[in-house]
Amino acid sequence: MEFASDNTSGTAPEIMAALSAINAGYAPSYGTDPAMDRVRAMIREVFEAPEAAVYLVNNGTTANSLSLATYCPPWGAVYCHDTAHVELDECGAPEFFIGGGKLVKVPGEHGKMTPGALRTAIGATPQGFVHSVQRAVVTLTNTTEAGTVYSAAELSALCAVAKEFGLPVHLDGARFANALVSTNASPAEMSWKAGVDILSFGGTKNGCMGVEAVVLFDPAKAWEFELRRKRGGHLFSKHRYLSAQMEAYLTDDLWLRLARDANNRATELEAAILSAPGASPLYPREANMVFASLPRGRHRRAMAAGAHYYLWPHDATLDGPDDQPVSARFVCSWCTTEAEVDAFAALIHGRD
Repeated sequence: MEFASDNTSGTAPEIMAALSAINAGYAPSYGTDPAMDRVRAMIREVFEAPEAAVYLVNNGTTANSLSLATYCPPWGAVYCHDTAHVELDECGAPEFFIGGGKLVKVPGEHGKMTPGALRTAIGATPQGFVHSVQRAVVTLTNTTEAGTVYSAAELSALCAVAKEFGLPVHLDGARFANALVSTNASPAEMSWKAGVDILSFGGTKNGCMGVEAVVLFDPAKAWEFELRRKRGGHLFSKHRYLSAQMEAYLTDDLWLRLARDANNRATELEAAILSAPGASPLYPREANMVFASLPRGRHRRAMAAGAHYYLWPHDATLDGPDDQPVSARFVCSWCTTEAEVDAFAALIHGRD
């Protein structure tokens, strides 16, 4: 019963097979491998973006940080949601790669910005004033850290605000696949057609061993990104092992099937949790994460039986009365099974 994170899941068999196959013989290094040529073509086709520049890195922090650094000078402001991964979970990496910069937090319910809040935050940053940072870039997250999903229309509205101020938009898509399958939109509609300039396209949380693509829909910044990737120590020499993962991930819509399985298990898990006595939702469930409160005694019972997940926020504890509600985050992955969900449901409902 593993619901701690989609990062705790293994690697999908199709991707492991691709890694084994690419391991034979020799291949050109540093991203000049034939598999990377195929990956670039596949991503351009998936996103309907024939001119896009595509690069691979091994984790989301790198993808986000290098992307933001490409668009933000050391004296620039990055506008992000106040619960964004770049703000809370990247140990200052964006600021490090930017060489300074300032993350400006934008509030919003359920992990989502609103156009009004974004406009207020940008407008509050003085321009041409030497004592202030200067507006540089907006970063959005989809799926959000609260497990909610921006629709294509919501993304378009936020990007329109950014464009009012002449700002580029970065999208943290560590769980882009989970967001996409929860909507009826296309990858293009959820990215560049909405106004996104650069995308961190996640694979690691959704069945890959460790690979993310950075997609620059405006290739004018491509060379700068390449240089930053190399200078930052994130240009893999044996690059074919990144390429093999992404190629398998995109083949026959594997990435969408894996995300759909994760979302489906989360739907079932949410129903099981919210039907337990004393349970209540914390945020709407729109992808593969469930945020909900349960009486502390039910948490104790589940965890004692081997269920693994995080209380939320992280400083919440199991100390206190059994009937007191405590919030938690439950994450389903591509390999979460119905049996795991059923076993957890039995525990929190008090069934042996």
